[in-house]
Amino acid sequence: MPTAYIALGSNLDEPRHQLLEAIRRMRLRGLQIHSIAPFVETRPVGFASEHLFLNSVVAVHTTATPAELLAQLQEIEREMGRLHKSHDGIYSDRVIDLDILLYDQRVVTTPELTIPHPRMCERAFVLQPLSYIAPELTIPTTGATVAQLLAALPS
Repeated sequence: MPTAYIALGSNLDEPRHQLLEAIRRMRLRGLQIHSIAPFVETRPVGFASEHLFLNSVVAVHTTATPAELLAQLQEIEREMGRLHKSHDGIYSDRVIDLDILLYDQRVVTTPELTIPHPRMCERAFVLQPLSYIAPELTIPTTGATVAQLLAALPS
């Protein structure tokens, strides 16, 4: 069964509760949670906000295709009150954000979905929690491990 790594983030309405609720909803959709990274508090990236984020990554086993998994995650976001990903590329506070980082070692490029996630290798708020559960995981488009990419980020 394929393994997907999903990033979770929230900075509104009790972020810890939101992340736990998103994980619960993933389970309800048949995603088998293999591991959950510790929650990490981070500052917003790409916009200013007084609200800190809580981020994590989960590894799930799924029979869903990448496109089906994306649809499931977007449905969870909508159910939890997420209205849109960004407006004209401008990010904002959010109740929940769910992104597919990796799906086995597949590379997927469609208008709706890019795997590996196109900005995951430059985001400490993704690499840090991912490193807790899969430090030696190799990113197929770079050949580098999660631990190597995290170590290469500026402090």
